[in-house]
Amino acid sequence: MTQTRAIVVDPASNERLSIATVPLAPAARDEVTVRVRAISLNRGETNRAVRSAEAGWRPGWDFAGGVEALAPDGGGPAVGTRVVGILPSGAWAETIRVPKDSVAPLPDAVTDAQAAALPVAGLTALHALRQGGLLLGKKVLIDGASGGVGHLACQMAVASGAIVYGHVRNPAFAPMVQAWCGERTIVAPDLSAAAAQGPFHLILDSVGGSALGAAMGMLRPDGTCVTFGVSEAPKATFDSGAFFRVGGSRLYGLVLFPELRKVEPASEGLAILAAMIACGTLHPRIEIEAPWTEVGAVARQLLDRSFMGKAVLHLG
Repeated sequence: MTQTRAIVVDPASNERLSIATVPLAPAARDEVTVRVRAISLNRGETNRAVRSAEAGWRPGWDFAGGVEALAPDGGGPAVGTRVVGILPSGAWAETIRVPKDSVAPLPDAVTDAQAAALPVAGLTALHALRQGGLLLGKKVLIDGASGGVGHLACQMAVASGAIVYGHVRNPAFAPMVQAWCGERTIVAPDLSAAAAQGPFHLILDSVGGSALGAAMGMLRPDGTCVTFGVSEAPKATFDSGAFFRVGGSRLYGLVLFPELRKVEPASEGLAILAAMIACGTLHPRIEIEAPWTEVGAVARQLLDRSFMGKAVLHLG
């Protein structure tokens, strides 16, 4: 069987991550073969890998690279095409098999690093913002605005014509958010500080806990809160009476991979995001670039929340 090198969970390593030679299964009939050039780290997969996954598990959602072989059914981008893509696991490897509807060709103006920063964070932001419908002239509040999802959501919401408020807890991260939200950047320990600027048509919450509880009380009639993370706490308390008396407001739980199956394939959203980078509308904030051999150290920095935006690792 063909082999490749990949990042795997290794309990013997200080950071529980190491590079090992692993089997590369034959491509399914709808899978293209991609040589990976860059990957990015997301908190969910990294947290699982470092803290709970079994030995040998292969993390990895986001990647950019080049097509080495068409799918056996003949579909997918042409050999040699630069692509960005997403997998539910195992993308942190030199060579991977990927469903052809999970990759999108890259414009020449988009770098491998920019592309690798897109898939999970960018698609989550895109699908969350779509829950608000037409955003032109509407108030949108984005919690965790300096994070991997938040900083992309701010830019996309601004591009959609929304009146965007970005919330950050760490004052050191405020200048980054001010680049898109200006004076509508809210720096405070709790999301409740944004209440004076509401009510909001759409709120994006990646924090859970008290932030989600506060968000539920800041929606306008027919407004929507989209929640997709629990970095503060998995449980929230809110005034249910105040929530339903607003009229028509709703809470939407977003998990990306089911969203991609039921709404549209990843290839479509990734093409939109890549085009936004190419035309200068979207700028992924890449805080760390390093060789993939440094995955353990970078993973620790990510979990410690020691930087804003995204971390990208290069292969070869």
